[in-house]
Amino acid sequence: MVETMKAVVLSRFGGADAFELLDVPVPPVGARQLRVRVHATAVNPLDYQIRRGDYADLVPLPSIIGHDVSGVVEEAGADVTEFAEGDEVYYTPRIFGGPGSYAERHVVDVNLVARKPSNLDHVEAASLTLVGGTVVEAFVTRARLAVGETVLIHGGAGGVGTIAIQVAKAIGARVLTTARAADHAFVRSLGADEAIDHSMVDYVDAATRLTGGRGVDVVFDTIGGDTLTRSPLALADMGRVVSIVDIPQPQNLIEAWGKNAAYHFVFTRQNRGKLDLLTDLAERGLVRPVVGAVLPLARVGEAHELLEGRSAYALRGKVAIDVVGNPVSLPPRR
Repeated sequence: MVETMKAVVLSRFGGADAFELLDVPVPPVGARQLRVRVHATAVNPLDYQIRRGDYADLVPLPSIIGHDVSGVVEEAGADVTEFAEGDEVYYTPRIFGGPGSYAERHVVDVNLVARKPSNLDHVEAASLTLVGGTVVEAFVTRARLAVGETVLIHGGAGGVGTIAIQVAKAIGARVLTTARAADHAFVRSLGADEAIDHSMVDYVDAATRLTGGRGVDVVFDTIGGDTLTRSPLALADMGRVVSIVDIPQPQNLIEAWGKNAAYHFVFTRQNRGKLDLLTDLAERGLVRPVVGAVLPLARVGEAHELLEGRSAYALRGKVAIDVVGNPVSLPPRR
């Protein structure tokens, strides 16, 4: 008899009602793979972009999507020596490389997996993997943010921004961030040195004033819009702009030329090294995920609606999915 598991399956591209909770076969384990009992996952903008069909050529249907796992090793392949049954692990599944994390079990190549931070629960750990790897890629690999430099983080109260503030402070940078006025105390509690209410003031003027006219060394864009065009106006000479956002409309970068600016576009690459760094930061108390909402696996569609419509809610940080329980924790409406 075939062993089965519960999984949320994307049966068609479209709205949040495109998911079905189904019984599917438990996947087999290869020689250099782990099968993980998923305790928690999380929802990312990439998830709803896939769901609505933005990457239809890369995602055959039906499909299990999802890009964060925290759980316990259930079975290790014959050639795996790094982990054993019962180990608590976390990781991002290979993007566009097979089934994702909206399921009770997941099979993963062992080189993508890291030990879960001992001081984080599974919901917290699952809220760190993709966003944390993205931030490490942005600051460490691409921008090479250094001690004493100043970074402007767009969207400091969001899922990526909350981690970006903490990692930048751990590096030793001065952190400016944009956020609603109601979130200023919150982002400061994460380590932001200055908070800019982008709805009331021009962030370029504010960043210029807060740096004494010099400008910031790095701009980290998590929100899109016209930030590629306007960010050079806030940059110091030889500054760097890092964007993690798909921007379909052409933008004029003439101001970047005058600043000798470098642009980096990040679609994160998965590996254990980034997660090991995040585990170290978490266990030293320098980084802690912010979980703004939790829903059970059967309500993944609602989680998508919440993240897509986050401007209508006082949502801070990540939307997480508890796969083994049925908790419901939702932010208030604005």
